[in-house]
Amino acid sequence: MQAVIKVENLSKRYRLGRREPYRTLRESLVESATAPFRAIAGRVSGSARRAADQEHVWALQDVGLEVMPGEVLGVIGPNGAGKSTLLKILCRITEPTTGRVELYGRVGSLLEVGTGFHPELTGRENIFLSGAILGMRWSEIARKFDEIVAFAEVDKFVDTPVKRYSSGMYVRLAFAVAAHLEPEILLVDEVLAVGDAAFQKRCIGKLGDVARAGRTVLFVSHNMASIEALCSSCVLIRSGGVDAKGSPAEIISRYLVTEHDSDAGSCSLVKHSGRRPGSTPSMTSVELLSKGEPAGVVKMSAPFSVAVTYSTKKAIRPVLGITFKTSLGTPVFNVSDRFAQRLASCEPVANGTVTCTIEKLPLMPGTFVLDLWLGDVAGDFDIIFDAISFEVLPVDLFGSGRLPPSSGGAVFCEAKWAICETGAPMLPVEQERNGASD
Repeated sequence: MQAVIKVENLSKRYRLGRREPYRTLRESLVESATAPFRAIAGRVSGSARRAADQEHVWALQDVGLEVMPGEVLGVIGPNGAGKSTLLKILCRITEPTTGRVELYGRVGSLLEVGTGFHPELTGRENIFLSGAILGMRWSEIARKFDEIVAFAEVDKFVDTPVKRYSSGMYVRLAFAVAAHLEPEILLVDEVLAVGDAAFQKRCIGKLGDVARAGRTVLFVSHNMASIEALCSSCVLIRSGGVDAKGSPAEIISRYLVTEHDSDAGSCSLVKHSGRRPGSTPSMTSVELLSKGEPAGVVKMSAPFSVAVTYSTKKAIRPVLGITFKTSLGTPVFNVSDRFAQRLASCEPVANGTVTCTIEKLPLMPGTFVLDLWLGDVAGDFDIIFDAISFEVLPVDLFGSGRLPPSSGGAVFCEAKWAICETGAPMLPVEQERNGASD
């Protein structure tokens, strides 16, 4: 099967600083005549290469990529990595410095809000103009016109010049045009970063429809849950090059683990600055684990363990308390084995490790900090604030491409839902959706 998008040795260089001023013919001739002598002098002093390096920056370097028909490719990476530059080259907005791109099929794009719209034209005229630019016939555009207007919710203003649209109307119409005109290749850059929650929900749903229709999609986003839910494959771009390509879950995990600056999953507590004055130093180290591996970064709902090693002068039945806090210091929840049955039966130990395991970590994405409290049945004698931090990564837990809003708090709760018609027996949503029954 032939690739729909084929990128070979693609590089793009931008010049830094101000533009060169316009010159007269005489100035240009003098510039050309003296160039060899300046080049020789530069090689002798070594300043020419340094000056060239300082004046230019490579947004992309030797990028190679193939996208197959029907593939929904997520493109992720840090800001400034070259993601948007790649899409602009694929859309022919800018030319590459070196390399080549082969595209097979009509290309539709939504790189910036309303790109290609003429402000003086009405919404109706811009819809037909965008379709014509894609090479679509008038009849094809007319067939989709009502769907586009309904999705964008601009039916009352479709004959109004778009320069008078609100930013929300402009966004909705731009996305609706790009998603409904059925190009073979659709390029989308951060469309979910704008608009209200209802609009973003509709965007995700429409992108899912586009993907299921078998069209090829390149989707650039920082919304990792959407990438994981919508994309069949994912590529990580870093420092202008392709760092890795694979399944969305694999590439997202690789990217987030390397990007987040958290503790490496373990920390010495012997001389920790957060130890409360008056404490008896007993805790020597703390280690965070997920699925048995050190984890400074952990996914939502993943198993999570905190292992605290201690050393005391006399044997104790250890009691460990852990307070989970946000990065701003707000307590989220606390766990402790002080009231557990095992405390009364365990043997006193002077040197050991206490491990607390949470089967499904119920925290929203973000940075969290742990306070540790160690003691025995008599009370706590070693307390360390801000002992260690870790990062929680987003996961598409519900298969919807969306996360619960962060405004709802730092903790999420998985629940079972049921819908019933008045007078009918209650049927769980999951069973109803799958057609299953007890």
